[in-house]
Formats: sequence, structure tokens, C-alpha cells
Amino acid sequence: MINLSAIRDEVWIIEKHFIDSIIIFKYFDLKGKILDIWSWWGFPWIPLKIMRDDLDITLLDSIWKKVDSMNFFIKNLWLEWIIAIKDRAEDLAKNKDYIESFDYIVSRATAYLPKIVEWASPFLKSDWKIILYKLYNEEEINDGIKIINKFNLKILKIEKYIIWDQERIFIMIWK
Repeated sequence: MINLSAIRDEVWIIEKHFIDSIIIFKYFDLKGKILDIWSWWGFPWIPLKIMRDDLDITLLDSIWKKVDSMNFFIKNLWLEWIIAIKDRAEDLAKNKDYIESFDYIVSRATAYLPKIVEWASPFLKSDWKIILYKLYNEEEINDGIKIINKFNLKILKIEKYIIWDQERIFIMIWK
């Protein structure tokens, strides 16, 4: 058995993970090629792919065990147009096959905003977007703005929403 979360209550799993993953469709029209950075634990990519089979999703993680778990889910959920890559974002960003090759970058509850922006920006095509799922933290947003400006990116919008009594945000960054 693969343990993806410490949450055991089924209602909380549905709300905190599945609904939180797909609520993105309320705010954004995802299409094209998507890179999910640090995606091994299944969210948001499993619910996104189930809801929108047309999405072309690439999953990225640096640990084989995690990539193996992603491939397990891809195979057993019969998902198509989805691949899992074992690499570090900062190393894959040096591979010309991946530089500026994605329409959207998504990442849910991963690294501190400045770090994830630094890792994600090389993969993004011009005129496309990074969408980060985060808990609301004004200090983190302010720290992120410095890196966003350094990479000549812009915050398009910040959407606030509440899940599980937590204030969360989508940060949409444009290249």
C-alpha cells in the first residue's frame, strides 16, 4: 500500500486533497502542456487528469521511489498523455528539450515561493503561466516578488479561497 497522506478521514481527504486540487478549474482554464513539480504524492495531478483527460502532464520528482509510485498510479488508473521524470528541477532546466516547453507549471504545497519560482521559470514558454497552490502567507509572497522581478515575471493575480478552514491561494505568475 502506498501512503500519500497522514490524513485518514475520508471526508477530509476528499476536501483537503481532491477538491483542493480541482478547484483550480474554477479560476483558470488549463490547457496544453503542464509540468507538475514535486508531484509524487498525487496531488494535484491525479484529480486534474481524471477531470481533464485532454491535459498533457509531465510529472517531476528527484527520487526514484516517488517516480515509481507515480508510474504505479499512471498505469493502474489507465491515464494517458502523462509521464513521470526522475530528475531535479534545477538539473532538468539545463536540458534543452525541456527549456521553455510548457504552457503551465503547477506545484501544490511544495517549496518556499522564491525557490519554486526559480526552479519553474526556465520551463515556461513565453506568454504562459506558473500556478502555485499555497497557504496564504504575506511574508512569503513579498519574498517571492523579489525573485519574480529578477526573472522578469509578473504576478497576474492571487486568488484566495478557503478549504478545511485554511486560507489558501493560487498565485498566477506570467512569463
